[in-house]
Amino acid sequence: MTKGKLLTTPSRMLKLILPLTTKDYNTDRKDVEPLALLVHPQQPLSYLERLIQSELPTINKDGKERIPEVNFRAEDSTQDKNDPSKTTKVRDPELDGEKKDEADHVEAPDEIKVDGVTHKTGKLNRRTAEEADELRGGEGEGGVESYSGLGHEARTDKEGKRRFVRWSKSTEIGDFIRDAARGQEFAIEIEGAPYDIRVGVPSFNDRTYYLRMRLRSTSKKIASMADVKKECDRLAHKGAQRVALGGLGLVVAWWGTVYKLTFDTDLGWDVMEPVTYLVGLSTLIGGYIWFLYHNREASYKSAMNITISRRQSKLYNEKGFDLEAWQTLIEEANALRKEIKMIADEYDVEWREIDDERNERVVEALRKHRRKKENGNAKSSKDEEEEDDD
Repeated sequence: MTKGKLLTTPSRMLKLILPLTTKDYNTDRKDVEPLALLVHPQQPLSYLERLIQSELPTINKDGKERIPEVNFRAEDSTQDKNDPSKTTKVRDPELDGEKKDEADHVEAPDEIKVDGVTHKTGKLNRRTAEEADELRGGEGEGGVESYSGLGHEARTDKEGKRRFVRWSKSTEIGDFIRDAARGQEFAIEIEGAPYDIRVGVPSFNDRTYYLRMRLRSTSKKIASMADVKKECDRLAHKGAQRVALGGLGLVVAWWGTVYKLTFDTDLGWDVMEPVTYLVGLSTLIGGYIWFLYHNREASYKSAMNITISRRQSKLYNEKGFDLEAWQTLIEEANALRKEIKMIADEYDVEWREIDDERNERVVEALRKHRRKKENGNAKSSKDEEEEDDD
Protein backbone atom coordinates (compact mmCIF):
# COMPACT_ATOMS: atom_id res chain seq x y z
CA MET A 1 0.00 0.00 0.00
CA THR A 2 1.65 3.23 -1.15
CA LYS A 3 -1.12 5.74 -0.46
CA GLY A 4 -3.60 6.36 2.34
CA LYS A 5 -7.36 6.13 1.99
CA LEU A 6 -10.21 8.01 3.60
CA LEU A 7 -13.48 6.07 3.61
CA THR A 8 -16.94 6.54 5.08
CA THR A 9 -18.70 4.00 7.28
CA PRO A 10 -22.40 3.19 7.83
CA SER A 11 -22.07 4.71 11.33
CA ARG A 12 -21.22 8.09 9.71
CA MET A 13 -17.65 7.97 10.95
CA LEU A 14 -14.58 8.42 8.77
CA LYS A 15 -12.17 5.52 8.37
CA LEU A 16 -8.60 6.62 7.68
CA ILE A 17 -6.21 3.94 6.43
CA LEU A 18 -2.51 4.87 6.48
CA PRO A 19 0.69 3.03 5.46
CA LEU A 20 2.25 4.28 8.67
CA THR A 21 6.01 4.20 9.20
CA THR A 22 8.75 6.68 10.02
CA LYS A 23 11.51 4.78 8.25
CA ASP A 24 11.14 3.69 4.65
CA TYR A 25 13.75 1.16 3.62
CA ASN A 26 12.34 0.11 0.24
CA THR A 27 10.84 3.48 -0.91
CA ASP A 28 7.45 2.07 -1.92
CA ARG A 29 5.70 1.16 1.38
CA LYS A 30 4.02 -1.81 -0.32
CA ASP A 31 5.02 -4.17 2.51
CA VAL A 32 3.90 -1.80 5.28
CA GLU A 33 0.92 -3.06 7.25
CA PRO A 34 -1.75 -0.34 7.00
CA LEU A 35 -3.22 1.28 10.09
CA ALA A 36 -6.97 1.98 10.34
CA LEU A 37 -8.27 4.89 12.42
CA LEU A 38 -11.90 5.85 13.08
CA VAL A 39 -12.62 9.55 13.53
CA HIS A 40 -15.70 11.75 13.60
CA PRO A 41 -16.00 14.72 11.20
CA GLN A 42 -16.57 17.10 14.12
CA GLN A 43 -13.38 16.10 15.95
CA PRO A 44 -10.36 18.42 15.55
CA LEU A 45 -7.22 17.54 13.65
CA SER A 46 -5.34 17.53 16.96
CA TYR A 47 -7.32 14.42 17.95
CA LEU A 48 -6.25 12.68 14.74
CA GLU A 49 -2.69 13.82 15.38
CA ARG A 50 -2.68 12.15 18.82
CA LEU A 51 -4.06 8.92 17.34
CA ILE A 52 -1.25 8.84 14.78
CA GLN A 53 1.41 9.77 17.32
CA SER A 54 0.33 6.91 19.58
CA GLU A 55 1.32 4.48 16.80
CA LEU A 56 4.70 6.07 16.06
CA PRO A 57 8.06 5.33 17.67
CA THR A 58 9.91 8.19 19.28
CA ILE A 59 12.62 10.02 17.37
CA ASN A 60 16.01 11.16 18.61
CA LYS A 61 16.70 14.82 18.01
CA ASP A 62 19.55 16.75 19.63
CA GLY A 63 20.19 13.79 21.91
CA LYS A 64 16.62 13.75 23.22
CA GLU A 65 13.85 11.32 22.42
CA ARG A 66 10.44 12.76 21.71
CA ILE A 67 7.23 12.02 19.86
CA PRO A 68 7.38 13.10 16.21
CA GLU A 69 5.26 16.04 15.16
CA VAL A 70 2.42 15.47 12.67
CA ASN A 71 1.20 18.14 10.26
CA PHE A 72 -1.73 18.16 7.87
CA ARG A 73 -1.49 19.85 4.49
CA ALA A 74 -4.10 20.38 1.80
CA GLU A 75 -3.90 21.80 -1.68
CA ASP A 76 -4.60 25.51 -1.80
CA SER A 77 -5.30 26.73 -5.32
CA THR A 78 -6.03 30.31 -4.18
CA GLN A 79 -2.44 31.16 -3.25
CA ASP A 80 -0.52 33.60 -5.38
CA LYS A 81 2.80 32.68 -6.85
CA ASN A 82 4.83 34.58 -4.28
CA ASP A 83 3.37 32.58 -1.41
CA PRO A 84 6.20 30.76 0.35
CA SER A 85 4.03 27.76 1.26
CA LYS A 86 5.24 24.29 0.50
CA THR A 87 5.35 23.22 -3.14
CA THR A 88 5.13 19.49 -3.70
CA LYS A 89 5.81 17.73 -6.97
CA VAL A 90 3.24 15.12 -7.99
CA ARG A 91 4.09 12.33 -10.37
CA ASP A 92 1.74 9.88 -12.05
CA PRO A 93 2.87 6.38 -10.94
CA GLU A 94 2.06 4.95 -14.36
CA LEU A 95 4.63 7.25 -15.97
CA ASP A 96 7.51 6.66 -13.52
CA GLY A 97 10.69 5.75 -15.34
CA GLU A 98 9.23 6.55 -18.76
CA LYS A 99 10.33 9.35 -21.02
CA LYS A 100 7.43 11.42 -22.29
CA ASP A 101 7.25 13.25 -25.60
CA GLU A 102 4.99 16.00 -26.88
CA ALA A 103 2.09 13.60 -27.35
CA ASP A 104 1.69 13.49 -23.56
CA HIS A 105 0.51 17.10 -23.73
CA VAL A 106 -2.45 16.09 -25.91
CA GLU A 107 -5.65 14.61 -24.51
CA ALA A 108 -7.09 11.74 -26.64
CA PRO A 109 -4.94 12.62 -29.71
CA ASP A 110 -5.99 11.95 -33.30
CA GLU A 111 -3.26 10.56 -35.53
CA ILE A 112 -2.97 11.98 -39.06
CA LYS A 113 -0.31 10.77 -41.51
CA VAL A 114 0.98 13.48 -43.85
CA ASP A 115 3.81 12.71 -46.31
CA GLY A 116 4.65 9.58 -44.37
CA VAL A 117 4.95 11.45 -41.04
CA THR A 118 2.42 10.83 -38.24
CA HIS A 119 1.13 13.98 -36.56
CA LYS A 120 -0.97 13.95 -33.37
CA THR A 121 -3.66 16.55 -32.87
CA GLY A 122 -6.18 17.14 -30.14
CA LYS A 123 -6.95 19.11 -26.98
CA LEU A 124 -3.93 20.21 -24.94
CA ASN A 125 -3.80 19.01 -21.35
CA ARG A 126 -3.76 21.64 -18.63
CA ARG A 127 -0.71 20.35 -16.83
CA THR A 128 0.19 22.67 -13.99
CA ALA A 129 -1.52 24.87 -11.43
CA GLU A 130 0.37 27.88 -12.83
CA GLU A 131 -1.08 27.29 -16.30
CA ALA A 132 -4.54 26.95 -14.78
CA ASP A 133 -4.06 30.24 -12.94
CA GLU A 134 -3.14 31.97 -16.19
CA LEU A 135 -6.34 30.70 -17.82
CA ARG A 136 -8.47 31.46 -14.79
CA GLY A 137 -7.09 34.94 -14.17
CA GLY A 138 -6.60 36.74 -10.90
CA GLU A 139 -9.03 38.43 -8.59
CA GLY A 140 -11.36 40.78 -10.41
CA GLU A 141 -10.49 39.26 -13.79
CA GLY A 142 -13.55 37.08 -14.10
CA GLY A 143 -11.96 33.96 -12.67
CA VAL A 144 -14.07 31.54 -10.64
CA GLU A 145 -12.81 29.13 -7.99
CA SER A 146 -15.40 26.83 -6.47
CA TYR A 147 -15.64 23.48 -4.78
CA SER A 148 -16.34 20.66 -7.21
CA GLY A 149 -17.12 17.99 -4.62
CA LEU A 150 -15.28 15.49 -6.82
CA GLY A 151 -12.37 14.86 -4.48
CA HIS A 152 -10.27 11.97 -5.76
CA GLU A 153 -12.64 11.69 -8.75
CA ALA A 154 -11.30 14.97 -10.11
CA ARG A 155 -8.94 14.95 -13.04
CA THR A 156 -5.29 14.36 -12.16
CA ASP A 157 -2.60 16.89 -12.98
CA LYS A 158 0.12 14.57 -14.21
CA GLU A 159 3.67 15.85 -13.67
CA GLY A 160 2.14 19.10 -12.37
CA LYS A 161 3.11 20.90 -9.18
CA ARG A 162 0.65 21.33 -6.35
CA ARG A 163 0.87 23.98 -3.70
CA PHE A 164 0.05 22.71 -0.22
CA VAL A 165 -0.73 24.76 2.86
CA ARG A 166 -0.48 23.58 6.47
CA TRP A 167 -3.73 23.61 8.44
CA SER A 168 -4.27 24.48 12.08
CA LYS A 169 -4.80 21.43 14.27
CA SER A 170 -7.80 23.04 15.95
CA THR A 171 -9.72 22.75 12.65
CA GLU A 172 -12.50 20.20 12.55
CA ILE A 173 -11.75 17.17 10.40
CA GLY A 174 -14.95 17.69 8.40
CA ASP A 175 -14.01 21.29 7.55
CA PHE A 176 -10.51 20.21 6.56
CA ILE A 177 -11.85 17.50 4.24
CA ARG A 178 -14.41 19.90 2.75
CA ASP A 179 -11.68 22.32 1.71
CA ALA A 180 -9.34 19.53 0.58
CA ALA A 181 -12.14 18.15 -1.64
CA ARG A 182 -11.42 20.82 -4.26
CA GLY A 183 -8.19 18.89 -4.92
CA GLN A 184 -7.63 15.16 -5.11
CA GLU A 185 -5.67 14.43 -1.96
CA PHE A 186 -4.18 15.86 1.20
CA ALA A 187 -0.84 15.13 2.80
CA ILE A 188 0.07 13.96 6.30
CA GLU A 189 3.59 15.05 7.14
CA ILE A 190 5.31 13.06 9.90
CA GLU A 191 8.53 14.35 11.36
CA GLY A 192 11.36 11.94 10.59
CA ALA A 193 9.53 10.21 7.72
CA PRO A 194 11.24 10.40 4.30
CA TYR A 195 8.01 11.22 2.43
CA ASP A 196 4.57 12.64 3.08
CA ILE A 197 1.67 10.21 3.26
CA ARG A 198 -0.83 11.15 0.56
CA VAL A 199 -4.51 10.42 1.30
CA GLY A 200 -7.19 10.49 -1.40
CA VAL A 201 -10.04 12.85 -0.53
CA PRO A 202 -13.51 11.27 -0.66
CA SER A 203 -15.87 12.87 -3.13
CA PHE A 204 -19.43 13.88 -2.27
CA ASN A 205 -20.66 10.57 -3.71
CA ASP A 206 -18.20 8.65 -1.53
CA ARG A 207 -19.00 10.63 1.59
CA THR A 208 -22.76 10.14 1.26
CA TYR A 209 -22.78 6.63 -0.22
CA TYR A 210 -24.23 4.82 2.82
CA LEU A 211 -26.61 7.68 3.60
CA ARG A 212 -27.98 7.66 0.06
CA MET A 213 -28.31 3.88 0.05
CA ARG A 214 -30.30 4.03 3.29
CA LEU A 215 -32.43 6.84 1.89
CA ARG A 216 -33.19 4.79 -1.21
CA SER A 217 -34.14 1.77 0.89
CA THR A 218 -36.35 3.88 3.16
CA SER A 219 -37.94 5.66 0.20
CA LYS A 220 -38.79 2.32 -1.38
CA LYS A 221 -40.66 1.28 1.78
CA ILE A 222 -42.46 4.62 1.93
CA ALA A 223 -43.49 4.34 -1.72
CA SER A 224 -45.02 0.91 -1.10
CA MET A 225 -47.16 2.36 1.73
CA ALA A 226 -47.95 5.72 0.11
CA ASP A 227 -50.70 4.39 -2.19
CA VAL A 228 -52.55 2.71 0.67
CA LYS A 229 -52.33 5.82 2.85
CA LYS A 230 -53.44 8.10 0.03
CA GLU A 231 -56.55 5.97 -0.61
CA CYS A 232 -57.42 5.83 3.10
CA ASP A 233 -57.00 9.61 3.45
CA ARG A 234 -59.19 10.21 0.41
CA LEU A 235 -61.99 8.05 1.80
CA ALA A 236 -61.67 9.68 5.25
CA HIS A 237 -61.98 13.19 3.81
CA LYS A 238 -64.90 12.11 1.69
CA GLY A 239 -66.64 10.65 4.75
CA ALA A 240 -66.02 13.85 6.74
CA GLN A 241 -67.55 15.89 3.94
CA ARG A 242 -70.65 13.70 4.08
CA VAL A 243 -70.88 14.28 7.83
CA ALA A 244 -70.59 18.04 7.25
CA LEU A 245 -73.34 17.94 4.65
CA GLY A 246 -75.48 15.94 7.09
CA GLY A 247 -74.96 18.67 9.72
CA LEU A 248 -76.04 21.30 7.20
CA GLY A 249 -79.18 19.30 6.44
CA LEU A 250 -79.94 19.06 10.17
CA VAL A 251 -79.64 22.84 10.62
CA VAL A 252 -81.92 23.50 7.61
CA ALA A 253 -84.46 20.97 8.95
CA TRP A 254 -84.42 22.68 12.36
CA TRP A 255 -84.99 26.08 10.73
CA GLY A 256 -87.93 24.67 8.74
CA THR A 257 -89.42 23.08 11.82
CA VAL A 258 -89.29 26.32 13.82
CA TYR A 259 -90.82 28.23 10.90
CA LYS A 260 -93.62 25.70 10.49
CA LEU A 261 -94.49 25.52 14.20
CA THR A 262 -94.34 29.30 14.61
CA PHE A 263 -96.49 30.42 11.67
CA ASP A 264 -98.60 27.41 10.67
CA THR A 265 -99.70 26.09 14.07
CA ASP A 266 -101.48 27.38 17.16
CA LEU A 267 -98.22 27.30 19.16
CA GLY A 268 -97.07 30.63 17.76
CA TRP A 269 -94.00 32.63 18.76
CA ASP A 270 -95.05 32.73 22.44
CA VAL A 271 -94.23 29.02 22.74
CA MET A 272 -91.43 28.74 20.18
CA GLU A 273 -89.39 31.66 21.56
CA PRO A 274 -88.39 29.90 24.82
CA VAL A 275 -87.88 26.66 22.85
CA THR A 276 -85.38 28.28 20.49
CA TYR A 277 -83.68 29.99 23.44
CA LEU A 278 -83.27 26.68 25.29
CA VAL A 279 -81.96 24.97 22.14
CA GLY A 280 -79.42 27.75 21.61
CA LEU A 281 -78.32 27.60 25.26
CA SER A 282 -78.02 23.82 25.03
CA THR A 283 -75.78 24.22 21.96
CA LEU A 284 -73.56 26.63 23.91
CA ILE A 285 -73.34 24.24 26.87
CA GLY A 286 -72.58 21.35 24.50
CA GLY A 287 -69.73 23.36 22.92
CA TYR A 288 -68.25 24.08 26.36
CA ILE A 289 -68.43 20.38 27.26
CA TRP A 290 -66.65 19.65 23.95
CA PHE A 291 -63.92 22.09 24.90
CA LEU A 292 -63.46 20.49 28.33
CA TYR A 293 -63.33 16.95 26.92
CA HIS A 294 -61.16 17.49 23.83
CA ASN A 295 -59.19 20.47 25.17
CA ARG A 296 -59.76 22.37 21.93
CA GLU A 297 -62.12 25.01 20.64
CA ALA A 298 -65.50 23.85 19.40
CA SER A 299 -65.31 24.91 15.76
CA TYR A 300 -65.99 23.52 12.32
CA LYS A 301 -62.26 22.94 11.69
CA SER A 302 -61.64 21.04 14.93
CA ALA A 303 -64.78 18.96 14.44
CA MET A 304 -63.68 18.06 10.91
CA ASN A 305 -60.18 17.16 12.07
CA ILE A 306 -61.52 14.82 14.75
CA THR A 307 -63.95 13.24 12.30
CA ILE A 308 -61.21 12.72 9.71
CA SER A 309 -58.77 11.31 12.28
CA ARG A 310 -61.28 8.76 13.54
CA ARG A 311 -62.23 7.74 10.02
CA GLN A 312 -58.56 7.44 9.07
CA SER A 313 -57.77 5.23 12.06
CA LYS A 314 -60.65 2.93 11.18
CA LEU A 315 -59.59 2.68 7.52
CA TYR A 316 -55.93 2.12 8.46
CA ASN A 317 -56.93 -0.85 10.61
CA GLU A 318 -59.13 -2.25 7.85
CA LYS A 319 -56.39 -1.94 5.22
CA GLY A 320 -53.61 -3.18 7.51
CA PHE A 321 -51.71 0.12 7.33
CA ASP A 322 -49.21 0.62 10.19
CA LEU A 323 -49.28 4.34 11.00
CA GLU A 324 -46.45 4.14 13.54
CA ALA A 325 -44.17 2.45 11.00
CA TRP A 326 -45.09 5.13 8.45
CA GLN A 327 -44.20 7.94 10.87
CA THR A 328 -40.91 6.24 11.73
CA LEU A 329 -39.97 5.86 8.06
CA ILE A 330 -40.88 9.47 7.28
CA GLU A 331 -38.83 10.82 10.18
CA GLU A 332 -35.87 8.60 9.28
CA ALA A 333 -35.99 9.66 5.61
CA ASN A 334 -36.16 13.34 6.54
CA ALA A 335 -33.23 12.92 8.93
CA LEU A 336 -31.17 11.24 6.19
CA ARG A 337 -32.18 13.92 3.71
CA LYS A 338 -31.14 16.66 6.15
CA GLU A 339 -27.73 15.07 6.70
CA ILE A 340 -27.10 14.64 2.97
CA LYS A 341 -28.11 18.26 2.38
CA MET A 342 -25.66 19.38 5.06
CA ILE A 343 -22.82 17.46 3.40
CA ALA A 344 -23.85 18.85 0.00
CA ASP A 345 -23.59 22.35 1.47
CA GLU A 346 -20.14 21.49 2.82
CA TYR A 347 -18.98 20.38 -0.62
CA ASP A 348 -20.90 23.23 -2.29
CA VAL A 349 -22.59 20.85 -4.73
CA GLU A 350 -26.21 20.55 -5.82
CA TRP A 351 -27.91 17.34 -4.76
CA ARG A 352 -31.17 16.36 -6.47
CA GLU A 353 -33.12 14.39 -3.90
CA ILE A 354 -35.46 12.92 -6.52
CA ASP A 355 -32.49 10.91 -7.84
CA ASP A 356 -32.31 8.99 -4.55
CA GLU A 357 -35.92 9.19 -3.35
CA ARG A 358 -37.02 8.17 -6.87
CA ASN A 359 -40.72 8.82 -6.37
CA GLU A 360 -42.71 12.05 -6.44
CA ARG A 361 -45.12 10.66 -3.83
CA VAL A 362 -42.20 10.12 -1.45
CA VAL A 363 -40.89 13.65 -2.06
CA GLU A 364 -44.34 15.10 -1.42
CA ALA A 365 -44.85 13.02 1.75
CA LEU A 366 -41.51 14.14 3.18
CA ARG A 367 -42.21 17.77 2.27
CA LYS A 368 -45.65 17.62 3.90
CA HIS A 369 -44.18 16.18 7.10
CA ARG A 370 -41.51 18.90 7.24
CA ARG A 371 -44.11 21.65 6.79
CA LYS A 372 -46.32 20.12 9.47
CA LYS A 373 -43.37 19.95 11.84
CA GLU A 374 -42.33 23.53 11.10
CA ASN A 375 -45.87 24.79 11.65
CA GLY A 376 -46.09 22.86 14.90
CA ASN A 377 -42.78 24.30 16.13
CA ALA A 378 -43.86 27.81 15.14
CA LYS A 379 -47.15 27.40 17.02
CA SER A 380 -45.37 26.09 20.10
CA SER A 381 -42.94 29.02 20.05
CA LYS A 382 -45.84 31.46 19.73
CA ASP A 383 -47.64 29.87 22.70
CA GLU A 384 -44.48 30.04 24.79
CA GLU A 385 -44.02 33.73 23.94
CA GLU A 386 -47.62 34.47 24.94
CA GLU A 387 -47.10 32.65 28.27
CA ASP A 388 -43.93 34.67 28.91
CA ASP A 389 -45.83 37.91 28.22
CA ASP A 390 -48.50 36.90 30.72
